[in-house]
Amino acid sequence: MLKALFLTMLTLALVKSQDTEETITYTQCTDGYEWDPVRRQCKDIDECDIVPDACKGGMKCVNHYGGYLCLPKTAQIIVNNEQPQQETQPAEGTSGATTGVVAASSMATSGVLPGGGFVASAAAVAGPEMQTGRNNFVIRRNPADPQRIPSNPSHRIQCAAGYEQSEHNVCQDIDECTAGTHNCRADQVCINLRGSFACQCPPGYQKRGEQCVDIDECTIPPYCHQRCVNTPGSFYCQCSPGFQLAANNYTCVDINECDASNQCAQQCYNILGSFICQCNQGYELSSDRLNCEDIDECRTSSYLCQYQCVNEPGKFSCMCPQGYQVVRSRTCQDINECETTNECREDEMCWNYHGGFRCYPRNPCQDPYILTPENRCVCPVSNAMCRELPQSIVYKYMSIRSDRSVPSDIFQIQATTIYANTINTFRIKSGNENGEFYLRQTSPVSAMLVLVKSLSGPREHIVDLEMLTVSSIGTFRTSSVLRLTIIVGPFSF
Repeated sequence: MLKALFLTMLTLALVKSQDTEETITYTQCTDGYEWDPVRRQCKDIDECDIVPDACKGGMKCVNHYGGYLCLPKTAQIIVNNEQPQQETQPAEGTSGATTGVVAASSMATSGVLPGGGFVASAAAVAGPEMQTGRNNFVIRRNPADPQRIPSNPSHRIQCAAGYEQSEHNVCQDIDECTAGTHNCRADQVCINLRGSFACQCPPGYQKRGEQCVDIDECTIPPYCHQRCVNTPGSFYCQCSPGFQLAANNYTCVDINECDASNQCAQQCYNILGSFICQCNQGYELSSDRLNCEDIDECRTSSYLCQYQCVNEPGKFSCMCPQGYQVVRSRTCQDINECETTNECREDEMCWNYHGGFRCYPRNPCQDPYILTPENRCVCPVSNAMCRELPQSIVYKYMSIRSDRSVPSDIFQIQATTIYANTINTFRIKSGNENGEFYLRQTSPVSAMLVLVKSLSGPREHIVDLEMLTVSSIGTFRTSSVLRLTIIVGPFSF
């Protein structure tokens, strides 16, 4: 027990010296102590209160700093304010055993410790002998005598400064912080100590002279991942726009705006600390960089469609005029109504041209001409009316686009029958009153019709091309006519 008492006192002195250092904080305490989160220090555990039957054999339990003592029920706790001594001699005339005192004789167990603490000695009635422990504890025992118990229970004992007598005649610490007997400033926190008290600055403050000044935690890196905001006695972390604090209130993590609060009208792409919006094909970002506006492709270019561009939400389409169809999304192609549907009668033939069709008689011959198997209209020589008329008339049809570039070769005429010792000449007999055409002879038996003026449609031209055949000796003369119907389409395609 004396060894436990000595270790307890040694621990008391060590804890006492630690409590005086304000800058050191312990959150783990040694055996016999527990952490007080309010006072932020280790406090003694009252084993006599929490340990069932702490003392056996009729001994009484006396709580002590860092532990407890088991003493006889007749023991009296008194204060030893004398100087430390190696051994306490019995008083003269007392036979060495009249006081019944247990006294500590080392510096660690003296009556007063640094910082205002003390060690109380225990008076016990035991045996008449005296023993000296190995830690210089001197034990004096007297025979048990109930009469030696102080007859006056109100007898006061002398306690060290910072302590007061309890109802059990034990010197107990005075809590100056609770009693309000401390002299700490209003900006300081009172910390109760054994036999005394200390004035400390609140967390987040440091002592400068006699005052407590705020600690700027933001100047002591690293505290915050991005931004630190100092507050009186504390601080907090902030994140830049596009970031948010993690659970540790220190690290900043990126906010995925596309998942949290997608503000984009169409497509959202998250980037570090921000996001960008994009639009689907056919749309463009508006000035707010969030919404999408339709692109009017028809205004961007006049060459998107061959005929007409039609803007639609997010796209465009091309249209063609009647008689045409859209090919490859943008080009207009003529519809051959003669191969699909038309209104021509059985005695008519269908002739397709750019943008439409015409119905012509299958037998275009007029009296006195008659139709031959070669689809030629021939005037018989036996008929007197045919002497001043062309021998034959051939009907041909062709279609050209409007505003065709000039000069342009458009049709070739050629003799089908060649006579020996004859000369062939070609001319435009009719249908060229405005000079749109020119007939250029390319060989003795052929000629090329040339367009020399641009024609705009829709329009129909009927041009008679005549071939004169004359014998070289002047005994034979004949002519043939090719009646060419030229249909000019309404468009340049």
